[in-house]
Amino acid sequence: MKMIVTGAAGFIGSHLSERLVEQGHDVTGIDCFLDYYPKHIKEANLEKLIQSKRFTFLEQDLLEVSWPKYLNGAHTFFHVAAQAGVSASWGKNFVIYTKNNIDTTQKILEESKGFELNRFVFASTSSVYGDTDEIPMRETAMLKPISPYGVTKLAAEGLCYLYWKNFGVPAVCLRYFTVYGPRQRPDMAFYKFLLAALEDRTITIFEDGNQTRDFTYIDDIVEGTIAAGLKGKPGVIYNLGGGSRTSVNEVIQTLQEITGKPISFRFGEKQKGDMRDTFASTERAYAELGYRPAVSLKEGLLREYEWLQGLRTRNLTYRVDTQE
Repeated sequence: MKMIVTGAAGFIGSHLSERLVEQGHDVTGIDCFLDYYPKHIKEANLEKLIQSKRFTFLEQDLLEVSWPKYLNGAHTFFHVAAQAGVSASWGKNFVIYTKNNIDTTQKILEESKGFELNRFVFASTSSVYGDTDEIPMRETAMLKPISPYGVTKLAAEGLCYLYWKNFGVPAVCLRYFTVYGPRQRPDMAFYKFLLAALEDRTITIFEDGNQTRDFTYIDDIVEGTIAAGLKGKPGVIYNLGGGSRTSVNEVIQTLQEITGKPISFRFGEKQKGDMRDTFASTERAYAELGYRPAVSLKEGLLREYEWLQGLRTRNLTYRVDTQE
Protein backbone atom coordinates (compact mmCIF):
# COMPACT_ATOMS: atom_id res chain seq x y z
CA MET A 1 0.00 0.00 0.00
CA LYS A 2 1.04 3.59 -0.59
CA MET A 3 1.87 5.53 2.56
CA ILE A 4 2.84 9.17 3.18
CA VAL A 5 4.97 10.19 6.17
CA THR A 6 5.75 13.83 6.94
CA GLY A 7 8.79 14.55 9.09
CA ALA A 8 10.33 11.39 7.63
CA ALA A 9 13.89 12.45 8.42
CA GLY A 10 13.14 13.09 12.07
CA PHE A 11 13.31 10.89 15.15
CA ILE A 12 9.86 9.33 15.01
CA GLY A 13 9.25 9.77 11.28
CA SER A 14 12.36 7.88 10.21
CA HIS A 15 11.57 4.92 12.49
CA LEU A 16 7.97 4.88 11.29
CA SER A 17 9.03 4.98 7.64
CA GLU A 18 11.50 2.12 8.13
CA ARG A 19 8.87 -0.05 9.76
CA LEU A 20 6.36 0.61 6.99
CA VAL A 21 8.96 -0.26 4.35
CA GLU A 22 9.80 -3.45 6.25
CA GLN A 23 6.12 -4.37 6.12
CA GLY A 24 6.20 -4.09 2.32
CA HIS A 25 4.57 -0.69 1.86
CA ASP A 26 5.65 2.00 -0.58
CA VAL A 27 6.48 5.11 1.43
CA THR A 28 6.78 8.72 0.34
CA GLY A 29 8.72 10.55 3.04
CA ILE A 30 8.64 14.34 3.15
CA ASP A 31 10.82 16.64 5.24
CA CYS A 32 12.04 20.22 4.88
CA PHE A 33 14.92 19.85 7.38
CA LEU A 34 13.85 22.52 9.85
CA ASP A 35 16.92 24.08 11.47
CA TYR A 36 15.91 23.09 15.01
CA TYR A 37 19.04 20.94 14.99
CA PRO A 38 21.72 20.24 12.33
CA LYS A 39 20.69 18.76 8.99
CA HIS A 40 23.43 16.13 8.99
CA ILE A 41 21.80 14.42 11.98
CA LYS A 42 18.56 13.96 10.07
CA GLU A 43 20.43 12.85 6.99
CA ALA A 44 21.98 10.11 9.11
CA ASN A 45 18.45 9.04 10.10
CA LEU A 46 17.69 8.42 6.42
CA GLU A 47 20.75 6.31 5.64
CA LYS A 48 18.93 2.98 5.72
CA LEU A 49 15.74 4.26 4.11
CA ILE A 50 17.27 5.76 1.00
CA GLN A 51 18.75 2.37 0.12
CA SER A 52 15.25 0.94 -0.32
CA LYS A 53 13.38 1.06 -3.64
CA ARG A 54 10.15 1.28 -1.66
CA PHE A 55 11.09 4.65 -0.19
CA THR A 56 10.88 7.96 -2.03
CA PHE A 57 12.13 11.11 -0.33
CA LEU A 58 10.99 14.66 -1.01
CA GLU A 59 12.77 17.60 0.58
CA GLN A 60 10.23 20.41 0.58
CA ASP A 61 8.25 22.77 2.81
CA LEU A 62 4.91 21.11 3.53
CA LEU A 63 3.06 24.30 2.64
CA GLU A 64 4.52 24.19 -0.87
CA VAL A 65 4.03 20.51 -1.75
CA SER A 66 1.78 19.68 -4.71
CA TRP A 67 -0.39 17.43 -2.57
CA PRO A 68 -2.76 15.90 -5.16
CA LYS A 69 0.24 14.22 -6.79
CA TYR A 70 0.99 12.32 -3.58
CA LEU A 71 -2.52 11.94 -2.16
CA ASN A 72 -3.86 10.23 -5.27
CA GLY A 73 -3.91 6.51 -4.52
CA ALA A 74 -2.51 6.91 -0.99
CA HIS A 75 -3.80 4.53 1.66
CA THR A 76 -2.69 6.23 4.88
CA PHE A 77 -1.25 9.65 5.65
CA PHE A 78 0.95 9.87 8.77
CA HIS A 79 1.43 13.52 9.70
CA VAL A 80 4.36 13.33 12.12
CA ALA A 81 6.17 16.55 11.15
CA ALA A 82 6.11 19.38 13.69
CA GLN A 83 8.04 22.20 15.24
CA ALA A 84 8.94 20.43 18.47
CA GLY A 85 10.16 21.61 21.85
CA VAL A 86 8.46 23.29 24.81
CA SER A 87 11.16 25.68 25.99
CA ALA A 88 11.82 27.13 22.52
CA SER A 89 8.17 27.93 21.76
CA TRP A 90 7.95 31.21 23.68
CA GLY A 91 8.23 34.79 22.45
CA LYS A 92 9.24 35.59 18.90
CA ASN A 93 9.58 31.87 18.08
CA PHE A 94 5.83 31.35 18.44
CA VAL A 95 5.20 32.30 14.82
CA ILE A 96 7.43 29.39 13.77
CA TYR A 97 5.24 27.03 15.79
CA THR A 98 1.99 28.38 14.39
CA LYS A 99 3.34 28.00 10.85
CA ASN A 100 4.70 24.48 11.23
CA ASN A 101 2.11 23.03 13.60
CA ILE A 102 -1.15 24.80 12.74
CA ASP A 103 -0.90 26.29 9.24
CA THR A 104 0.74 23.19 7.83
CA THR A 105 -1.81 20.83 9.38
CA GLN A 106 -4.71 22.91 8.03
CA LYS A 107 -3.15 22.99 4.57
CA ILE A 108 -2.72 19.21 4.41
CA LEU A 109 -6.22 18.52 5.75
CA GLU A 110 -7.71 20.92 3.22
CA GLU A 111 -5.81 19.22 0.41
CA SER A 112 -6.94 15.79 1.66
CA LYS A 113 -10.63 16.48 1.06
CA GLY A 114 -11.95 14.33 -1.76
CA PHE A 115 -9.21 11.72 -1.61
CA GLU A 116 -10.04 8.20 -0.45
CA LEU A 117 -7.62 7.93 2.46
CA ASN A 118 -8.05 4.99 4.81
CA ARG A 119 -6.77 7.11 7.69
CA PHE A 120 -5.14 10.46 8.34
CA VAL A 121 -3.03 9.96 11.48
CA PHE A 122 -1.93 13.08 13.34
CA ALA A 123 0.89 12.92 15.89
CA SER A 124 -0.04 15.07 18.87
CA THR A 125 1.47 15.24 22.35
CA SER A 126 0.82 14.84 26.07
CA SER A 127 1.66 18.56 26.34
CA VAL A 128 -1.98 19.34 25.49
CA TYR A 129 -3.02 18.17 28.98
CA GLY A 130 -1.01 20.70 30.98
CA ASP A 131 -0.77 20.33 34.74
CA THR A 132 -3.68 18.29 36.04
CA ASP A 133 -4.62 16.37 39.16
CA GLU A 134 -6.22 13.69 36.98
CA ILE A 135 -3.56 10.98 36.84
CA PRO A 136 -3.52 8.86 34.74
CA MET A 137 -4.43 11.31 32.00
CA ARG A 138 -7.48 10.31 30.01
CA GLU A 139 -8.43 11.43 26.53
CA THR A 140 -11.67 12.87 27.93
CA ALA A 141 -9.90 15.21 30.39
CA MET A 142 -10.22 18.98 30.28
CA LEU A 143 -7.18 20.29 28.40
CA LYS A 144 -5.14 23.22 29.70
CA PRO A 145 -1.73 23.29 27.98
CA ILE A 146 0.85 25.44 29.76
CA SER A 147 3.25 25.97 26.83
CA PRO A 148 2.84 27.68 23.44
CA TYR A 149 3.95 24.39 21.86
CA GLY A 150 1.08 22.57 23.58
CA VAL A 151 -1.37 25.22 22.44
CA THR A 152 -0.39 24.78 18.78
CA LYS A 153 -0.70 21.00 18.95
CA LEU A 154 -4.12 21.27 20.59
CA ALA A 155 -5.21 23.65 17.82
CA ALA A 156 -4.06 21.11 15.24
CA GLU A 157 -6.07 18.40 17.00
CA GLY A 158 -9.11 20.65 16.68
CA LEU A 159 -8.48 21.03 12.96
CA CYS A 160 -8.33 17.26 12.56
CA TYR A 161 -11.69 16.89 14.26
CA LEU A 162 -13.46 19.57 12.26
CA TYR A 163 -12.17 18.25 8.92
CA TRP A 164 -13.44 14.81 9.88
CA LYS A 165 -16.79 16.15 11.10
CA ASN A 166 -17.41 18.46 8.15
CA PHE A 167 -15.57 16.86 5.24
CA GLY A 168 -15.11 13.22 6.20
CA VAL A 169 -11.29 13.29 6.34
CA PRO A 170 -10.66 10.13 8.44
CA ALA A 171 -8.45 11.85 11.00
CA VAL A 172 -7.16 10.01 14.06
CA CYS A 173 -5.10 11.84 16.71
CA LEU A 174 -2.39 10.24 18.84
CA ARG A 175 -1.05 11.85 22.00
CA TYR A 176 2.54 10.70 22.41
CA PHE A 177 4.02 10.59 25.91
CA THR A 178 7.77 11.45 26.10
CA VAL A 179 9.18 9.33 23.30
CA TYR A 180 12.81 8.20 23.58
CA GLY A 181 15.25 5.80 21.97
CA PRO A 182 17.84 5.80 19.17
CA ARG A 183 17.69 8.95 16.98
CA GLN A 184 16.13 10.98 19.76
CA ARG A 185 16.44 14.74 19.23
CA PRO A 186 19.56 16.31 20.79
CA ASP A 187 17.46 18.75 22.84
CA MET A 188 15.65 15.97 24.69
CA ALA A 189 16.60 14.99 28.22
CA PHE A 190 17.78 11.41 27.73
CA TYR A 191 20.03 12.35 24.82
CA LYS A 192 21.59 15.14 26.89
CA PHE A 193 21.89 13.00 30.01
CA LEU A 194 23.54 10.10 28.18
CA LEU A 195 25.91 12.33 26.21
CA ALA A 196 26.95 14.14 29.39
CA ALA A 197 27.60 10.77 31.04
CA LEU A 198 29.75 9.64 28.10
CA GLU A 199 31.73 12.87 28.29
CA ASP A 200 31.96 12.90 32.11
CA ARG A 201 30.10 16.19 32.35
CA THR A 202 27.64 17.31 35.02
CA ILE A 203 23.96 16.88 34.23
CA THR A 204 21.48 19.65 35.01
CA ILE A 205 18.13 18.47 36.35
CA PHE A 206 15.40 21.08 36.26
CA GLU A 207 13.26 21.37 39.41
CA ASP A 208 13.90 18.84 42.20
CA GLY A 209 14.00 15.67 40.11
CA ASN A 210 10.80 14.32 41.63
CA GLN A 211 8.73 15.29 38.59
CA THR A 212 7.50 12.22 36.74
CA ARG A 213 7.05 11.20 33.13
CA ASP A 214 5.50 8.34 31.22
CA PHE A 215 8.49 7.47 29.03
CA THR A 216 7.62 5.61 25.81
CA TYR A 217 10.13 3.71 23.70
CA ILE A 218 10.20 4.50 19.99
CA ASP A 219 9.34 0.96 18.82
CA ASP A 220 6.17 0.99 20.90
CA ILE A 221 5.19 4.38 19.48
CA VAL A 222 5.72 3.13 15.94
CA GLU A 223 3.61 0.03 16.46
CA GLY A 224 0.81 2.09 18.02
CA THR A 225 0.96 4.61 15.19
CA ILE A 226 0.70 1.97 12.49
CA ALA A 227 -2.18 0.32 14.35
CA ALA A 228 -3.97 3.68 14.39
CA GLY A 229 -3.50 3.90 10.63
CA LEU A 230 -5.25 0.57 10.21
CA LYS A 231 -7.82 0.43 13.00
CA GLY A 232 -8.13 3.87 14.60
CA LYS A 233 -11.62 5.33 14.65
CA PRO A 234 -11.86 8.63 12.71
CA GLY A 235 -12.57 11.57 14.99
CA VAL A 236 -11.09 9.75 18.00
CA ILE A 237 -8.00 10.53 20.10
CA TYR A 238 -5.70 7.89 21.60
CA ASN A 239 -2.98 8.15 24.25
CA LEU A 240 0.22 6.23 23.52
CA GLY A 241 2.32 5.90 26.68
CA GLY A 242 5.01 3.60 28.00
CA GLY A 243 2.96 2.06 30.79
CA SER A 244 4.85 3.33 33.84
CA ARG A 245 5.39 6.57 35.73
CA THR A 246 9.02 7.32 36.59
CA SER A 247 10.70 10.27 38.30
CA VAL A 248 13.74 11.98 36.84
CA ASN A 249 15.72 11.00 39.95
CA GLU A 250 14.86 7.34 39.29
CA VAL A 251 16.04 7.80 35.71
CA ILE A 252 19.43 8.99 36.96
CA GLN A 253 19.74 5.86 39.08
CA THR A 254 18.97 3.71 36.05
CA LEU A 255 21.51 5.59 33.94
CA GLN A 256 24.19 4.91 36.56
CA GLU A 257 23.41 1.19 36.36
CA ILE A 258 23.63 1.27 32.56
CA THR A 259 26.84 3.29 32.33
CA GLY A 260 28.46 1.56 35.29
CA LYS A 261 29.66 4.80 36.84
CA PRO A 262 28.35 7.55 39.12
CA ILE A 263 26.74 10.51 37.36
CA SER A 264 27.33 14.05 38.56
CA PHE A 265 24.26 16.27 38.52
CA ARG A 266 22.96 19.58 39.82
CA PHE A 267 19.48 21.05 40.13
CA GLY A 268 18.29 24.03 38.13
CA GLU A 269 15.18 26.17 37.98
CA LYS A 270 12.01 24.83 36.43
CA GLN A 271 11.65 25.66 32.74
CA LYS A 272 8.54 27.58 31.77
CA GLY A 273 5.96 25.34 30.15
CA ASP A 274 7.23 22.09 31.66
CA MET A 275 4.55 19.87 33.15
CA ARG A 276 5.08 18.45 36.61
CA ASP A 277 3.76 14.94 35.93
CA THR A 278 2.53 12.85 33.01
CA PHE A 279 1.07 9.36 32.93
CA ALA A 280 -1.09 8.01 30.13
CA SER A 281 -4.31 6.08 30.43
CA THR A 282 -4.01 3.69 27.48
CA GLU A 283 -7.21 1.68 27.95
CA ARG A 284 -8.75 3.09 24.79
CA ALA A 285 -5.64 2.37 22.71
CA TYR A 286 -5.47 -1.15 24.11
CA ALA A 287 -9.14 -1.89 23.42
CA GLU A 288 -9.37 -0.37 19.93
CA LEU A 289 -5.81 -0.55 18.57
CA GLY A 290 -4.43 -3.55 20.46
CA TYR A 291 -1.70 -1.25 21.78
CA ARG A 292 0.52 -2.74 24.45
CA PRO A 293 3.97 -1.22 25.16
CA ALA A 294 6.63 -3.93 25.30
CA VAL A 295 10.00 -2.24 26.02
CA SER A 296 10.96 -1.44 29.61
CA LEU A 297 12.62 1.86 30.48
CA LYS A 298 15.92 0.22 31.41
CA GLU A 299 16.08 -1.79 28.19
CA GLY A 300 15.13 1.24 26.11
CA LEU A 301 17.74 3.44 27.77
CA LEU A 302 20.40 0.78 27.19
CA ARG A 303 19.55 0.72 23.49
CA GLU A 304 19.73 4.52 23.27
CA TYR A 305 23.04 4.53 25.15
CA GLU A 306 24.57 2.01 22.73
CA TRP A 307 23.29 4.04 19.77
CA LEU A 308 24.79 7.23 21.17
CA GLN A 309 28.13 5.50 21.68
CA GLY A 310 28.06 4.61 17.99
CA LEU A 311 27.30 8.22 17.05
CA ARG A 312 30.34 9.40 19.00
CA THR A 313 32.63 7.15 16.99
CA ARG A 314 31.29 8.82 13.83
CA ASN A 315 31.47 12.35 15.29
CA LEU A 316 27.73 12.78 14.83
CA THR A 317 26.75 13.78 18.37
CA TYR A 318 25.43 17.29 18.96
CA ARG A 319 25.59 19.13 22.26
CA VAL A 320 22.73 21.43 23.26
CA ASP A 321 24.21 24.15 25.43
CA THR A 322 21.05 24.84 27.42
CA GLN A 323 21.69 21.67 29.39
CA GLU A 324 25.15 22.74 30.47
